[in-house]
Amino acid sequence: MVERLTDMPEGTLGFRVTGDVERKDYDDVLVPELHRAIDAGGGLRTLYLIEDLDEMEAGALWADSKLGFDMTVRHHGDWVRSAIVTDVGWMVRAVKLFAWMIPGEARVYPVAELADAKAWIAG
Repeated sequence: MVERLTDMPEGTLGFRVTGDVERKDYDDVLVPELHRAIDAGGGLRTLYLIEDLDEMEAGALWADSKLGFDMTVRHHGDWVRSAIVTDVGWMVRAVKLFAWMIPGEARVYPVAELADAKAWIAG
């Protein structure tokens, strides 16, 4: 499940990821929120709190690749900062390995440093 975090600094977007991720999470939450932020101007400053990730259904993987193309190719210049906040070991390693592919600046934070991550993306 992906849900929007409501306690984010002004001009930022935050999402919490828990359990299974489905295509409807992209269609109903991620895609519309990211497009609203782009339309509002000011760049994308996003935070992804990944508490656990059990499984991504096939439709979610397809939606993720489409979103990746749309957001990184068509809207590459809109990305300012992205913070991935997680204690999931393989996710930390993957983000560090592929951070160069994330547009704008990207950092990984442990869950204990969530407040620091929020301050960084807002800064």
